Amino acid sequence: MSTYFPSGDGLAENRKWFVVDAAGQTVGRLATEVARVLSGKNNPKYTPFMDMGDHVIVINARRAVFKGSKAEQKVYRHHTLYPGGLREISVRDQFAKHPERVIELAVKGMLPKNKLGKAMAKKLKVYGDAEHPHAAQRPEPLALSERARA
Repeated sequence: MSTYFPSGDGLAENRKWFVVDAAGQTVGRLATEVARVLSGKNNPKYTPFMDMGDHVIVINARRAVFKGSKAEQKVYRHHTLYPGGLREISVRDQFAKHPERVIELAVKGMLPKNKLGKAMAKKLKVYGDAEHPHAAQRPEPLALSERARA
């Protein structure tokens, strides 16, 4: 018996495109499903050290929701690398200015923190509204699991 081992040939040509509607979805549960598709864990040929994932388009990011007290308490922090340069922005303000970044940060936090993770994150496209410029790729709607819709 021989073990199947995928070669890296033709991975980019065979990637699928999926579209996910974030309207009414919980941000964290949506991000886990999207991260699984980007990393290729839904693919039976999944190999941990290869980028086997597909492209994902998230639309209606503006209408995603946070459950519980996250809408009031969650804070995004970054440092400017200057003394005293810690900057904070609440999730409510970030959602009002850039709703795409909230979804992007949630998904990127669930991907590997290496070159492979950066390659996976490049396949994520997030849009605040229902329109997207990827109609030529003919994306298929991604069926989310029941846990993600709850």
